[in-house]
Amino acid sequence: MTIDIEESDWFFAAKEIEIEEEEVKVVQVLDRQIGLCRFEDRIYAFDNICSHEDACLSDGIVDGDRIECPLHQARFCIRTGEYLSAPATADIEVFPVRQIGESVYVQVKLASLT
Repeated sequence: MTIDIEESDWFFAAKEIEIEEEEVKVVQVLDRQIGLCRFEDRIYAFDNICSHEDACLSDGIVDGDRIECPLHQARFCIRTGEYLSAPATADIEVFPVRQIGESVYVQVKLASLT
């Protein structure tokens, strides 16, 4: 399977083998810092920046499908981006993921970058 050239908002992010359970792999897609994490043998992609204080979530703790910000311990669901605890009051963005063979692609809408 290949990604249709018309779908120009899909970007190569990593090789599947580089993404581990309960570990965050950070990738740069255009101007976005995106965290990739495996949970129950599925790969999820989310904004790596905390919605509360701009800390890197990848420096925090992953526990199952939740990630905790290292700065003030706000928690988020890596599957949905939903904030689960204060002090955060806003969700983080999540991104669709496609795996084609050993390659992992993340969809970042080009319109959302402007």
